[in-house]
Amino acid sequence: MITTYFLVKTIHIISSTLLFGTGLGIAFFMWWAHKTGGLPEKVYATRTTVLADFIFTLPSVIIQPLSGIALVMLAGYSWSEMWLVLTYIGYMIAGACWIPVVWIQIQLKQMAFIALQNNTPLPVRYDTLLRLWFYLGWPAFASLVMIFFLMVFKNGLYA
Repeated sequence: MITTYFLVKTIHIISSTLLFGTGLGIAFFMWWAHKTGGLPEKVYATRTTVLADFIFTLPSVIIQPLSGIALVMLAGYSWSEMWLVLTYIGYMIAGACWIPVVWIQIQLKQMAFIALQNNTPLPVRYDTLLRLWFYLGWPAFASLVMIFFLMVFKNGLYA
């Protein structure tokens, strides 16, 4: 029987899958384009990355806490259970990395487009921001992996 809990849980799982999977896909696509491509490829990659983040990642970033709150309420968990507190921290770490990453992606897109349009090389700042983008991805993804672990093993953590 489909209950509200299982419907919300399904939405939560699909949303988390989109958040993690799209993020990983975007990261691979963007990084690979920058390792192997010329300026037109970098323009395409940055433009597509920004678009994908707004189409897929942003809705998931919004749906995750909303569906998570609903699940806690529907399941009757205490808000202060350790596994939940750790998920809040992990989500805040991921968000604290993702917000500047989106800003960086927009900056990279603008710099690449201007360089292509003016037939000039990319500024040094571009490589600096790309490295920062890369390094911010690691704690964000590690936090999401930790959250997946906590969701799966929440009942067995204290046994």
